[in-house]
Amino acid sequence: MFFVSCDEHRDFPDISTKPGHILLTTGKIVSTEDYKTHGGTAIAVVFYVNPSNSSSELGYAVYLHDVHSVQFSDSIGIKQSTTTDVTAYDGNKNTYAMFVSGVSPAAQTVYDLWEYGQSAYIPSVAQLRLLYAAKHVINPCIMMCGGEPLSEDADGCWYWSSTEVQGQEIYKAWLYSMNSGAIQETPKEQFHKIRPIITINK
Repeated sequence: MFFVSCDEHRDFPDISTKPGHILLTTGKIVSTEDYKTHGGTAIAVVFYVNPSNSSSELGYAVYLHDVHSVQFSDSIGIKQSTTTDVTAYDGNKNTYAMFVSGVSPAAQTVYDLWEYGQSAYIPSVAQLRLLYAAKHVINPCIMMCGGEPLSEDADGCWYWSSTEVQGQEIYKAWLYSMNSGAIQETPKEQFHKIRPIITINK
């Protein structure tokens, strides 16, 4: 009979991706500890990890900075053909629909951000809800990387979603409050900020 000493037990580090981990410009995702130790150029912070192993999407990461004061559309009376579904995680598809309409400064500005192969887009209402739920975890990480925390100030907490208002698509889209989690119908020609996000693929 053989006995194995408890001294042989080893604790292996947990290397799974978690909210608060840092997405680098190389595409690598690192923990905050590894980022502090080894550095690198941060581009976004992970705020959601998909629990399903069957999906090709690992999760979402949020950019370090806001896009300030931009119109959803510079022409009223035009439908951008987003899905209008406030429960759909379809910001990427919505942003593309906005872009090809040719009248969305918001989509054009976010597309102009693309660097290092990272395809930024305007989050949908449902994706902003995930971001809101994670804000207290990710805001310190965003600040550690030199970014702007998601604003909770009464005058600065409203962000454009990429979701138009059902039945009023030609006039309104949804704003999302990072202070309260509320949504508000807003004329699309108004100027508001955006916090772009990125889909992390496996």
